[in-house]
Formats: sequence, structure tokens, C-alpha cells
Amino acid sequence: MKQVYTSFQEAVADIQDGATIMVGGFGLCGIPENLILALVEKGVKDLTVISNNCGIDDWGLGPLLQNKQIKKMIGSYVGENKEFERQVLAGELEVELTPQGTLAEKIRAGGAGIPAFYTPAGVGTPITEGKETRTFNGKEYVLEEALTADFSLIRAWKGDKMGNLVYNKTARNFNPMIAAAGKVTIAEVEVLYEVGELDANFIHTPSIYVQRIIQGDQEKRIERRTIRK
Repeated sequence: MKQVYTSFQEAVADIQDGATIMVGGFGLCGIPENLILALVEKGVKDLTVISNNCGIDDWGLGPLLQNKQIKKMIGSYVGENKEFERQVLAGELEVELTPQGTLAEKIRAGGAGIPAFYTPAGVGTPITEGKETRTFNGKEYVLEEALTADFSLIRAWKGDKMGNLVYNKTARNFNPMIAAAGKVTIAEVEVLYEVGELDANFIHTPSIYVQRIIQGDQEKRIERRTIRK
């Protein structure tokens, strides 16, 4: 049995200034909403955050950005956050943009214990500056190093008290690989089950990757709502 927390503040209590954290989700889909809010409340600063994007101005990772709690952002998309743009242009935020597939593989490799890999993505662009390149079968590739984190914050649809997790639809995006790449993985689940109640054939993240579990309700905001006229 893993420790099941009842307080989101307690679940993130040992995340200290200067920590490197990975955060699951894609846009606002599948994000650990309550764990992020607990970090905002805690006021921890100088964070290096690895995530697909940085949310929007007032939700997702956006509030951490508004509070200037993020020192460096490693991600693949930044187009929905005006404060992100302002901080970058003002020199207040360090950013490392990575092609989305490369980012996913860097995280997956980190969780698998693979230190680096070659990819053709980004060859011939500023992404390759300062990196080793090599030719295989007449095609040039760039060496990308894996990513790991001190803490991984993820969100699952279902979880049991051992830490076995099931994701719902497209929330199964960056969450599974991020779960494997953190030294300490904290899982926010929508529904918590007793051990044995989940079908073992449909587990997406096995319990070996999860250290802490907490159940919480999510708002599940829509990033950009559009309707027909």
C-alpha cells in the first residue's frame, strides 16, 4: 500500500525552491489541477518545469507563472499564455523549446534509464546548436539527452491504493511517461479504488512508478471554447 494523502498541501510539502518538476497534461487536458494549486499556495520558487506547455494565464501552470515561481520552462508549445510571452521578452524566464515528439521521447527515455538518443527532428535548425550530430544511412541526426525530474505531478482517471493508474482518453498523453521519469511521482486521481478492484489488464501506469496518491475533484476547464453561430 502506498501513502494515500488527504491534503494536497501535504502531498507537495517537500517540493523545495529550485526543484525540477514534470507536470502531466496537454493544454488543460489531463493536468493535475489541485497539485498545481497546492504549489501556488506553497509559494515555492525557482522551479524548473518540464511540461508540454505552460497552461493559460489563469489556469494550469499559468498561476505559477503569474507568481514568478518558475525560473525555467522546458516545453514544446507556448501560444496560449500572454504572461509567458511577456516574461520571455523581458528576460524574466528561461525557456527551452523542444519539438513535441522529441520532448515526449526525452521524457520516455528518462523513465526507461536511457541517457540519450538520436533523432532527425530539428536537424538544420537552431535546435542543434551545441549538440552532437551524426549521420546514419545518409541521414543526419541530432543527439538529444533524456529528461528526469525530482518530482512528477500527474493526473489519472482511476487509481487504486497501490498506485496503479488508468487514464481517460486523451488525458493519456504525457502523463504515463512523466509518471516514470520522476524520482517521486505524485498521482492525483479522480476516483480511488481498493487494491484489486481495477482490472489488471487495463492498467496504464503500474504502481512501481507511483509514490504518493491523492483523490480530488477537477474543474476540467476548456482551454478555448468555440461555438457555432
